[in-house]
Parts: sequence; C-alpha cells; structure tokens
Amino acid sequence: MDATPQDRGVDFEIARLDEFLRGRFGGAEPTEVERTQGGMSNPTYFLTRGDWRAVLRKQPNAALMPSAHAIDREYRVLAALRNSSVPTPEPYLYCDDRAVIGTPFYLMERFDGRVFHEFRTPGLNREERAQSYRSMCATLASIHKLDFRALGLGDFGKPGNYFARQLKRWSSQWTQFRRDDDDNPDLDNIVRWLSERVPDSETIALCHGDYRIANVIFHATEPRVIGVLDWELATLGHPLADVAYNCMIWHLDPATPNLSGLAGRDLAVLGIPSEADYLAGYAVNAQLGQIENYSFFLSFAFFRFASIAQGVYARALAGNASAPNALQVGLLAAPLAELGWKTAHT
Repeated sequence: MDATPQDRGVDFEIARLDEFLRGRFGGAEPTEVERTQGGMSNPTYFLTRGDWRAVLRKQPNAALMPSAHAIDREYRVLAALRNSSVPTPEPYLYCDDRAVIGTPFYLMERFDGRVFHEFRTPGLNREERAQSYRSMCATLASIHKLDFRALGLGDFGKPGNYFARQLKRWSSQWTQFRRDDDDNPDLDNIVRWLSERVPDSETIALCHGDYRIANVIFHATEPRVIGVLDWELATLGHPLADVAYNCMIWHLDPATPNLSGLAGRDLAVLGIPSEADYLAGYAVNAQLGQIENYSFFLSFAFFRFASIAQGVYARALAGNASAPNALQVGLLAAPLAELGWKTAHT
C-alpha cells in the first residue's frame, strides 16, 4: 500500500497547496511534496511541479512558544539580502493565510548543492576541506559587513546592549522550561558569570544566529558556499556572538551524540584549520584587529546553545519539534553548559 502524505512527514493537505500554487504560478502539473531531514524548529519541504522547484518553510501545527518559529523574520531577511554580497535563496512569496496549509509559510528558491551535517565533511579531500572552511569563514564575515540599515533592516533588533538582552532572553527560557528534576548547576553558574562581565560594546551587525556548517549549502562540485539558510534566529547583535557560536565545534567531542565536533581530531590530517587559524581568517575578512575577550564570547555561545537545547527539549515533549531527534538534542543542555562553564575558567 502506498504511504500517505502524513506517513511521509507531510502535515498538511497537498491538494490545498496545489490549488494555491496553480492560482499563483499557473500550470497544470500536480504538486509533489517531500519532507527534508534538517531543521529543529520549522518544518521544511521540497516542492516540485513539473520543471518548477521550490522550498517551503512553515510553522509547526502545534501551539507555538512566544517568539519561536518566526518564519516572517526569515522571509524578511531573505528579501532584504536579495542581490547582496551574501548568497541566499531567492524568496518567492510569504503567505499568512492559514486556510492554505494550516500555518503561515513561505516559498524560496531550491539550490542544487551539498549540505554537510558532519563538521569533518566526509567525501572531501584535505585541500577541499581547507577551502570549504575558508569559504564558510569568509561568508560569515560578509554577513557582518553588510550595511543592514541600507538594506532596510535598521529596526530588525531591539535597542540596548545585545549581550544583556540575550542573557535575559535565554536565561528566562531556561527558567521557564526547566523541570523539577532538572539539575544543571553549570548553566546557573554561567548566567551569573556572564552577567557580571557583559562587555560595554556598541558594535552591531546583522547576525545569523545559527551559523554552522549544516546551515550553509556548498557548490555541487566546488568547495565554496553558494547559500546561507535558516535565518530564524537572525537579529541585530554583536558579530563575535555569531563567530563564537560558529567556533564551538572545535570544543565539542565527536563522540557526543548529535554534536559531532572536532575536539581531539587530527585537524592537520583532515585539512581543517585550527580554531585560532579560523579566527584569524575571520578577523582578516571582517577587517578587524585582534579579537579580545574571546572566553566571554565562547562561554556565551555555549550558554545560548544550552538554552536553545532546553527549548528544543520542551518543544519535543509538547510534540512541537520538527526534527525526529529533537528529544536527544534537548538532552544536550547539560554537557553544553558544562563546556561553557569550563570555557569561562580558561
């Protein structure tokens, strides 16, 4: 017996979407829908209608947590970055009519390329890995160098100190979603440590918020980034928060489930730059001097990731998570907090 759309992970009526697409784009070809594997928050699908292809991102069907699943913000960033120096998929349309598929959604261009879910990028040789990491680093710097005001994103973040604001947001999420049986003293310690060391910095840039190798698309045959995806957590903030988040992989144990970092790996054999070399490359691309106070930024990155993991865990328990391994990812809050607290003392 053929699988139903729900069996294939499609949580809406394809016929209604097909009718909507016919009205917007014409054509008589039926709409084929395939659920993608990635994404912790917003369900994502590949659409095909004859030769026409697109990607659909939507909110989950279940009750939403405040400020989560902000696909309208994702679409706004993609629209702003169209034709910019940062490679992004072309946004096609945003639809907030829940009558179509049950939730707001948007459509964007589908790239032909490679997505790596492991930081060691299996299948590449040493030089290809080195070039891929250089491209990923340069692309991050290009995001931070954008004139976000000229792009119409001057109001994309709240005023005030970015780190103070983020500490309040993510520590509140930890407090809100911790259970009675949660015991994560490292996370509580990090909150106090970071709160006492918030840098007085006016530096602000467009930040991706979740910049990692699984959220960039590489060319199908060349070791270069052709697209940056998943802008749900994008905001105006301090660029080194993005950089440190991107650099957590050098501290994550490859044996830890759902993290698969680079700690302990022979980077020279793999052709992957060291964290210090990657940071130096970013500084050159971003036209910065020496990066100071890095332990704060890295500890903050682990704290934020741990808090996000706690939110993923809460969504998984509520049946509101997109990824099938969301429950396992949510359990990473404790080891991430441990790494963050360790970083604070190095």
